[in-house]
Amino acid sequence: MSKQNKADKKRVATDKKSRKISYRNWVTPEFVEEVSKQIVLKLMIEKKYRDPKYSAKQLAREIGVNPRQISAVVAVRFQQNYSKLVSDMRVREAMYMFQDSHFDDMTIEDVAINVGFTTRQSFYADFNRLSGMTPREYRILHHSGADDANQEA
Repeated sequence: MSKQNKADKKRVATDKKSRKISYRNWVTPEFVEEVSKQIVLKLMIEKKYRDPKYSAKQLAREIGVNPRQISAVVAVRFQQNYSKLVSDMRVREAMYMFQDSHFDDMTIEDVAINVGFTTRQSFYADFNRLSGMTPREYRILHHSGADDANQEA
């Protein structure tokens, strides 16, 4: 690789970093506060995260801002991207369901679908990332008592 190509790649990487930083700077603290309240209302209170097709674009349309502003607010307020925020909400609800005896009759796959995951693989990967264990291990460890062997998907 030539010195020029290396320099160009370094410049592009630096440009990406500076774009990310400036990207967060064009939302005011007041804007972040207001939009984050609306994000919480839509995602947490209305539980829109359960809809596997609910996108940042849809959220932006409902709130009346553009998707880039949603991304900026989520990055500033929640220190993560939109997809990870939604995934974390889904996993946390699944964790709650595994602890609640009202959901004893649901398989792990049923829980995953109920909270908005579309694939078993993404559910298991995100669940493990957040909890450090598989859904089955978590259910056995935190469950109130039913026959867990029948619960595995």
